[in-house]
Amino acid sequence: MKLIPVIDLMHGQVVRAVRGDRQAYRPMVSALCAGSDPVTLARILCAHCATDQLYVADLDALLGLPAQAEVLRALLHALPALELWLDAGFTDVDAAEALLAGLGAGAARVVPVFGSESLASRSELKRCFASGDGQRGARGDHAEAGGGHRHAGVLSLDRRDGQRLDAAGCWDAPALWPQRVIVMTLERVGSGAGPDLETLRDVRAKAPSSFIVGAGGIRNDADLACAAAAGADAWLVASALHDGRLARADSRLQA
Repeated sequence: MKLIPVIDLMHGQVVRAVRGDRQAYRPMVSALCAGSDPVTLARILCAHCATDQLYVADLDALLGLPAQAEVLRALLHALPALELWLDAGFTDVDAAEALLAGLGAGAARVVPVFGSESLASRSELKRCFASGDGQRGARGDHAEAGGGHRHAGVLSLDRRDGQRLDAAGCWDAPALWPQRVIVMTLERVGSGAGPDLETLRDVRAKAPSSFIVGAGGIRNDADLACAAAAGADAWLVASALHDGRLARADSRLQA
């Protein structure tokens, strides 16, 4: 199971996400290091998971404030091999391109995440992935893409408390989904409640060739094994890393 570490940014620092209640998030307290500096935590998390991929949720942007472009530029500069998956509440592809245009050369390593809770309409969903670069192919295509080109975007299918966050109707349009799809169960983020495998299985059935990434609820290696059996190719993780419940990647491989 591939792990993609997550940092949630608010007012320039990393905060701990709990059940999607963004207004209540507090600065990160981690067993991995002291403080909540984004660059420091990004380096440690990527090393811990043996990956150059990092998911960043810009909570300022998601709450309607200006995006934290300075922090994003710092991350891209400090980690030159980083592929940064960015959720900044993009309502359409133009919003994503406008933000990326201000990130300099590092923008070529940013993968825009288009969340169903934010997309303005079904037509914008289609526009986001209309180029064909992000359309579904063989399972796993593009998942490890590198190089200096702009990466195809990712769709995040968002839900909270059993309800789809989906004014644009993304959940019911699998023909428009890109090759990489996140199944985001917000009430399980940071909750220790375990992953939402039922929803993940449903998405996997609708998109058998896609690279499916789960999000929320992972507590330990046993949860990861269950998630893999349910059809997940990767999982977004944060709390279980900071609390020391998931060992370093090299230790897990030797176990």
